[in-house]
Amino acid sequence: MTRRSEEISPPRLAGRGADGRPGPTVAGSTRRRRWHRIVVPIGLVVLLLVVTWIAQAVDQPDRDDPGFLSSVNSDDDGGSRLAAQLRARGVAIQRTTSTRRALSLAPHDGFTLFVPAPALVHPLYLPLLVDPAERARVVLVDPSQRVLDDADMPLTAADRRLAARTVPTAADGRPCALPEVRAAGPAAALRQRYTDAPGLSYRADRCYDGGLARSRWRGNDVVVVGASDPFRNDRIDEAGNTALAAGLLSAHNLVIWLDLDGPEPPPPYHPDGELGPWSPMPGEPTPFDAGDPNGQRGNGSGEDEEPRPSQRANPPDQPNPLWDAFPPWFWALLVQLAVAVLLAMLWRARRLGPPVTEPLPVTVASAETVFGRGRLYQQARAYGPTADTLRAATLHRLLPAFNLPPDTGPDEVAGAVAARTGWSRADAYHLLYGPAPTTNQELLDLARALDVLSGLLAHPPTDPPRYDRPVEGEAR
Repeated sequence: MTRRSEEISPPRLAGRGADGRPGPTVAGSTRRRRWHRIVVPIGLVVLLLVVTWIAQAVDQPDRDDPGFLSSVNSDDDGGSRLAAQLRARGVAIQRTTSTRRALSLAPHDGFTLFVPAPALVHPLYLPLLVDPAERARVVLVDPSQRVLDDADMPLTAADRRLAARTVPTAADGRPCALPEVRAAGPAAALRQRYTDAPGLSYRADRCYDGGLARSRWRGNDVVVVGASDPFRNDRIDEAGNTALAAGLLSAHNLVIWLDLDGPEPPPPYHPDGELGPWSPMPGEPTPFDAGDPNGQRGNGSGEDEEPRPSQRANPPDQPNPLWDAFPPWFWALLVQLAVAVLLAMLWRARRLGPPVTEPLPVTVASAETVFGRGRLYQQARAYGPTADTLRAATLHRLLPAFNLPPDTGPDEVAGAVAARTGWSRADAYHLLYGPAPTTNQELLDLARALDVLSGLLAHPPTDPPRYDRPVEGEAR
């Protein structure tokens, strides 16, 4: 079978393709292997980084989720344990879900305003939020650069880590100026590092290698902490997190806990179209109303009165919040990835057109081809297609011996074979055109009989075989 397969598919010169041109060389294979050695390690490193980034994103809580650092949330990302620590120290907690209400409930002095998610506060409220009253402390958890800019804070958000790190209290080789921080000791406060704003001579008090900064810009006491870990239920017991969080919030006997469930809507507008969220409207108290005999702001009931629909005016068009939802580097990276994908598509794209004949990429011996195809047929138990291929190859050899055209009918071919071999017409017809075998043994018997018949009558064909499958290397 191997000898006859070689006659059907003549062997080619080693190292040359079907058209006689030089085929693949050892140098080309070496270059491909060298390319794989470079790409595979880089791909593994990129995969490791992506998996690490995804695991870190899953591990870190989402500050936009309702209940994040809420005083009534007992989940891992809640702040109920911190609230219990404050109550144990005799600190009263006033929880509110509105910035306007928080400023209305705030006394004139001597309180702490805790803002766990400053990114959810509407930008128009931020300047008032960081300057609520005299002798007040404002604690902002992990504010972004946008929050710092909108609040007019003399700080800049510098490099950011994947996860919070426990560090000593000192920063830039100088001890921390806050006594509650020094009493707490090392804590997991370094994830976002803060530095002084460029172009200003003002210098803030920095601790934990820049993970905490205290600013007295314009006389108010604003503390920014670059990680939420010291305040969360699942991390509050680590290192000095409990002492740090409770110490920062217990500077006064009252904590107003701003617990926002989502992005805050814009403040109301006056009918004249001018922004005046704290300009007094009919029936609405002002945040700095000194006429309250109880020293409290608001309407005395603790509830904030919303203006009637007739008192509102249409606010100006707001920018698309999607642009502010991600940092600028995310959009730049997205554009670069899109350009890279487009270039890769153009590089790998093929010219549209009719099929063309191409040389085989490698030289394969005919025996290997027959053996490989036979294995595929054997695994698929394709007895019928295998028998059709063997019979077609036998007829391709027999018809030139009888000087018969390729379209000769089965009866005429069977008669010619019977006349030359002495077999009966029925046996010859059954051998060349009979039913397909159903077992492996029947297929072997058919192959042996066809091989005997070919050896008796056939001579080498003058043209390439044309049967159920095209020749390898030829376009379909």
